[in-house]
Amino acid sequence: MKNFILFILMITISNHLFSQRVDEKFIENKFEHHSHFRAPDNYTVQSLLMSKYKMKFIKLDLYVETDTNYFSGNVTINAKVIAPTLDTLVFELNDSLIIDSVKINNQLKPFYRLDWQTFVPSNTLSNGANFTIQICYHGLKFIYAEGASPAFASPGPYTCTLSESYEASNWYPVKQSLGDKFDSVYVFVTTKNINKVGSQGLLTAIVPLPNNKVRYEWKSRYPIAYYLISIAVGNYVDYSFYAHPNGISDSILVQNYIKNDTVNVIGNELLIDTTRTYIEYFSEIFGLYPFYKEKYGHCQAPIGGGMENQTMTTIQWIESSFIAHELAHQWFGDNVTCGTWNDVWLNEGFATYAEYLVTSHYDILSVAQNMINSAHNYIMSSPNGSVYVPLGQETDESRLFDDRLSYVKGAFVIHNLRFEINNDSIFFAILKTYQNQFRGSTAITIDFKSVAEQVSGKNLTDFFNEWIFGEGYPTYSLVWTQKNDTVALNLSQITSTTTTPLFKGNIEFKLHTSTGDTIVKFYQSQNNQTFNFVFHNNIDSVDIDPRCWIIHRIGSVINSVNIIDKPSFVVYPNPCNDFM
Repeated sequence: MKNFILFILMITISNHLFSQRVDEKFIENKFEHHSHFRAPDNYTVQSLLMSKYKMKFIKLDLYVETDTNYFSGNVTINAKVIAPTLDTLVFELNDSLIIDSVKINNQLKPFYRLDWQTFVPSNTLSNGANFTIQICYHGLKFIYAEGASPAFASPGPYTCTLSESYEASNWYPVKQSLGDKFDSVYVFVTTKNINKVGSQGLLTAIVPLPNNKVRYEWKSRYPIAYYLISIAVGNYVDYSFYAHPNGISDSILVQNYIKNDTVNVIGNELLIDTTRTYIEYFSEIFGLYPFYKEKYGHCQAPIGGGMENQTMTTIQWIESSFIAHELAHQWFGDNVTCGTWNDVWLNEGFATYAEYLVTSHYDILSVAQNMINSAHNYIMSSPNGSVYVPLGQETDESRLFDDRLSYVKGAFVIHNLRFEINNDSIFFAILKTYQNQFRGSTAITIDFKSVAEQVSGKNLTDFFNEWIFGEGYPTYSLVWTQKNDTVALNLSQITSTTTTPLFKGNIEFKLHTSTGDTIVKFYQSQNNQTFNFVFHNNIDSVDIDPRCWIIHRIGSVINSVNIIDKPSFVVYPNPCNDFM
């Protein structure tokens, strides 16, 4: 997800908003959360009751139009009891929506509602029992008006859903548990025949109905988290093509539903076409596109950014960084979903880093370097905050989607990890192994750490404790001297927060001489640490971390004397190349 102004249920906005644009910059994800989600007082109790069953399959059969706020649904969920017994079923649904009936195993059941939870007493079901829930309901859509909290507003020509993080229950009955991935999903939507409907998986049928209606039938047979199910309804034009990544014999359909306007279509074709290139590139570095048997694509809607709904992203602005970010989520977030919302950086950090990867791969080096510099300055605009969302803050959407921490710091901590691994073949092998090991499932930070250690053979405990669970960043100061052929570098650091008193790790120094520059690298394991070595050219000056692998500030760099100890090694060759 990128650049949301607001999380909402269903968006229906007038056509003119499509013409709005923003000066989107890498570090300027403007979030204004006025979310209507509130964790209920009995949220823990509710979670315990809902933990007694696991969702397996869901079919949404909805009636949605773009010219009315009214909608209705008939949702069927296949589930399995995973507790010793289940005698009361609990699910979530916005309490402003009216439930017409609830059936369990085709038997009509009484129910009562408390806040956003619905309780359905039932015959006792034993552990391992499979059962079916069917809920019929109707109501009004929550409408988004830019700059305002969710409210009922005038309808417009495009309607879509947004469900991250706790918003799915605003438009369909569900158990909002990250661990409960559906093994498949059917999404059927009936609407006027002037509309198209985008959703998950493959479009298996478009069924004509009386009264100028039509039913779009989408089916996906990949595991999917509750918040990645979506619909987008509107007068779209289908602009589709195919990607051809290595590793499969068939092509991958890239199906795009975009605003039905000639200027919009022609003006965005080249940008949308980059999706093909990015699918092929990401398939090389992350592993084959995980939903290759179905499709990838976009539905254009005025949502203030993009949302990585599985196999079909909802996006407002057709822009290369948005396309890269949401596409990368198909690996990091959709295929492998964060196991808790505390671990949301595993979704957003990697998707944001993918923006850097495509820039460094396809653009000139200076552009990628400027991206790093801007990101580092943004991260250090505040002295504290961890990439990992602290316990107790997992229902605070403004903290979950903190752009500085979950997105940008998450991304460039990954960049630092790449430096620590010091081998791109191993680094990208880590990413592929992570994708394969947790395919179609969920993972938490410790799972990713375990894979990184397994593949690299490195102990990364200090790195994760300092950069993921810890807070802040270091400010480095250097005192260096050279006596004849012996050089000493004394490196000290102060940190921006006492939470993390020292950042251990590799660090590079660039030695400038009249005959060329040389980069040397050391591992700092303690503060005020001196590195001694033999170097045969006269040094004019020294730079700390010249390629900006590490999030840091520079305090001072001083040429001094009397810090030389016995040299421990010789730097060779000299000069060396200034790249990895």
